[in-house]
Amino acid sequence: MSDQIFLYNDTPYKKQHEARIIGKSTDFGIKLDEPIFYPKGGGQPGDSGTLLVNGCSFKVIQVVKDTEGQVFVKIDNADDSTNFENGTLTTQILDWNTRYKYMRTHTALHLLSVCLPFPVTGGQITFEKGRLDFDMPESPDKDQITDRLNTMVEKDYTVSHELISQEELRGKPQLIKTMSVKPPQNVDFVRLVRIGNSNKIVDLQPCGGTHVKSTSEIGKLLVSKIEKKGRMNRRVSVVLQD
Repeated sequence: MSDQIFLYNDTPYKKQHEARIIGKSTDFGIKLDEPIFYPKGGGQPGDSGTLLVNGCSFKVIQVVKDTEGQVFVKIDNADDSTNFENGTLTTQILDWNTRYKYMRTHTALHLLSVCLPFPVTGGQITFEKGRLDFDMPESPDKDQITDRLNTMVEKDYTVSHELISQEELRGKPQLIKTMSVKPPQNVDFVRLVRIGNSNKIVDLQPCGGTHVKSTSEIGKLLVSKIEKKGRMNRRVSVVLQD
């Protein structure tokens, strides 16, 4: 069981939070008891921001998970972190504009996987766009997919999450859309992200990323490019329009 509380999971809108240093690693950085910074993973970049320690401000340049699933924050003056004592109180300040764009884009990619119900072979989020690779033989019409996406956005579906046991997930393999990234195996429960409600489930799949609370927050979308990446592989890129 982790000794950390991953606040980016349950409170992704939290922009600032105090936490204590509970460990240090020369390879990974500083370990905090309650990180709000999302670690790189699942195609989503790690968060950036600022860490205030002992009256000094440090730029967060990387957030990662180690092999045991523990979150570490790497700061710009890494040598200074070796002098920080465990128990030291810090203030985390999130680069909110970047995080919120990642949240909107990540949620949009869930909707894209609904519009194109094919196995997902890869995906990536950047500040400029999001994209998914699909195992499908033909390229869809960009305008049609754009219209379908924006219709779902405008319906203002609720986005929430729940937990499912590994045993239950093994009995529902249809929930796993991604072929390249599998849900974590070293935890008892896996996080499911739901779009919609019990009366109308638009999408339900394992995901550890950050998302907005409702699809209307995504805003206007545009399918900017569809590329052929192989005989059965199509890369579909989506950009936010505001």
